[in-house]
Parts: sequence; C-alpha cells; structure tokens
Amino acid sequence: MKICHLTSVHERYDIRIFLKQCRSLARAGHEVTLVVADGRGPETRDSVRIVDAGRRAASRPQRMTQTTRRVEEAARSTGADIYHLHDPELIPAGLRLKRDGAKIVFDSHEDYITDILTKPYLKFGSARPVSAAFGWFEKRALSRFDGVVSAYDAIADAYSARGIASRVINNYPIEEEIVPEGGRQISAGFVCYTGAVTEIRGVPKLVDAMALCRTQVKLLLVGPFTEKRGQAMCEASPGWSRVEAFGRLDRAAMRDHMARCVAGLVTFLPVANHVAAQPNKLFEYMAAGLAVIGSDFPLWKTIIEGEGCGICVDPNDPRAIAAAIDALNADPERARRMGEAGRRAVVARYNWNAEAEKLVAFYEELAS
Repeated sequence: MKICHLTSVHERYDIRIFLKQCRSLARAGHEVTLVVADGRGPETRDSVRIVDAGRRAASRPQRMTQTTRRVEEAARSTGADIYHLHDPELIPAGLRLKRDGAKIVFDSHEDYITDILTKPYLKFGSARPVSAAFGWFEKRALSRFDGVVSAYDAIADAYSARGIASRVINNYPIEEEIVPEGGRQISAGFVCYTGAVTEIRGVPKLVDAMALCRTQVKLLLVGPFTEKRGQAMCEASPGWSRVEAFGRLDRAAMRDHMARCVAGLVTFLPVANHVAAQPNKLFEYMAAGLAVIGSDFPLWKTIIEGEGCGICVDPNDPRAIAAAIDALNADPERARRMGEAGRRAVVARYNWNAEAEKLVAFYEELAS
C-alpha cells in the first residue's frame, strides 16, 4: 500500500509517528511517506520518504490555516491509498481527502476534549465551550473516517462512550532503546526529567523539590521550555541552582544523560487528561533501567508500584517529591533493583513489538 502520515505539529523524527509507526509500516513492505512542516527539506530515512511542507507558522492561528493547507497539498501529491492524520487541526484536511476517495485514519495522541480544558491560552471561561464545540465536530468528522487509533486505553474508552470505535496502539518503547540486563552501573548524584517542560507537567514543583533535598543531587532537565510562565516559575525557584537545563537534545544525547541518573521523574499534575494517561516517558525510563518517581494516580500506581519499579508521590507536594529523590539517591542499590524490575516489565509487557503487529494488521484490514 501507499501510506502517507501527516503532521503539522510534530517533529519529523517524532517517537510515535516516525520511529514507531512509519518505520514499522515500511518494514512490513509498504511505501510510506511522512509529511512534516519544519523547513528542513526532504529526505529518505529508514525506507521512509519524508516530505517537508515548509516551516510551520509561528502563531497558532496561522499554523491551523496556512501550515495545514500546505501539509494537505503535499500529502495529496503523494497519491496515497491511506492517509494517517496525527493532529486535530488536520481533521478538515482528512474530510477533503476522504471526499476524493482516499481512506483516512485519525491517530489520537491525547483525549483532546479534556486536553482542551487545560490549555493556558484559553482564558476567561472559553475552554469549556471550545471543548464542547470540538467534541461535536470531532464525533461527526471521525464517523466518516475509516479508522481511529488511540495511544492508550483511556482515550479509546472516551471515544467508545461517545459512540466512536477506536483501536489502541500503545506508545511503548522500541526494542533498540531497552538497555541490556545489567547494562547500567548506578551512581548517586542525578535525577532527570525528559520532554517538554511545562507547569501542568509538574516541572516547577520538581524544581521546588530540589531545594528541599537533603542529599547531594541535581536535576537534569532534558527538553525545551514551551511556555514562558513555567520557565519563569522554574528559574525563580530556590531549587534552580540544583538544576542543569539542556533544552532539546537528540535521543542519543538524551539517553546518555538518563544513564547518569538514579531515577527518572514523571510527576504530572492531577488534571483530567493526565490521571488516566500513559506518558511515553514513564516507559522510556523503565526501558532505560531507571527507577521511576511518578504521580500517585491509581493507574500509574498499578504500573509503577505494581511492577516494583519506583515510588509514587503527590505531584503537588515538593516535600514528598524531595523525600523520594533522597530515598533513591541515598540507596543506589535500591534504585538499581527498581530499574531492573522496570526493564524486565518492558521486555515482557510494555514494548513496541506487539503494538507494531497490531498496527500492520489494522492496515491490512483497511486495505481489504
């Protein structure tokens, strides 16, 4: 099949889109094109042809109009049999491509209806009506598509409650990023957070916790600040002197920094879109053999404490976060055992191999 994945938001080497889905479909023998908007030009990598629709617009309104139009035009030029959309703002493009006879898949990385309620740029009570309007539009649009894919169970459950059928393709780690057994030598001194640095993901609370740590430890922030308020809160915190911020790095450099640490931190704040989520970084920490310090949400406790791979804390309590950091930093052997338990769980249950098989089978169903 000729398959085209489209994104107007994500990076060309996005973990879910490129590293997992596009490469897996190409390995299965399909002709795969990924359309992005980053201004870096065309290339072919791992048998996936990448088409650049030009750098995405800086402002959100322009991106949702001008950039999406260019992405749609570039995708249409591929003449694909199936178009796989990765952003809600591309749904109108999907409807137009559907009218032209193509098969359309929408990939829901988040439960967008609840995610909209947390957006800081939607002020003065506008979030709820925007969320309701999007829900109305989404249901009618997706009912015309040929398939809907969800990144974890809670998204599929939310769709099911709204009368939309969805397949779950979990965002589990790829095999080459799982460390070998006994492949890490744990030493104290560092913990890490990887990914976008935002207030709602609890990073300012992590920085506050650093000022309360009693052991000698630093926090490595490996990811970009994506909002001015969150960055200002971090830099004004007493714990900022115990932080090393690296910004956006490639995955090899990110893994090098993770290898220095006794634990990975994923203490998202308890908003609706987080409580039932399965963040990619949680499983990446486990695959890297890191002990995990995570939010005490029921689902997360089932994974983290159920697998014996970390400690769950109140993400709004810097003292609790600091106590967990100190406990692992003072006992590297305990951190090593937790990290190894997480690695074993990824090898046994939380890996991409089975998800890739589900994705390829789904496409075969679409083709038939």
